Amino acid sequence: MLTVRNQPIALFVDRRAQQWIVRDPDGNYWALPAGDDAWEQRQRFEPTTAATDLEPIPGHYKYLLNLPF
Repeated sequence: MLTVRNQPIALFVDRRAQQWIVRDPDGNYWALPAGDDAWEQRQRFEPTTAATDLEPIPGHYKYLLNLPF
C-alpha cells in the first residue's frame, strides 16, 4: 500500500525580490504579491540556489496572507 503524505505549509520571504513565498501542502512553491487577495494572484515559484535568498518565517504569520489552508 502506498501512503501519500502532504507536507505542512511553510512561509518564506525572499528579501531580494521583496515578496512572500509559500510552500503549499503539496510541496509547490508560490510567490504572493503584496496586498489583498494575494493567494488569488499567486504565481508559480521555482526556487534556485543561486538567485533565491529565502528566509523562513514562523507559521503563525500565515494569517497575514489569508491562506486557504
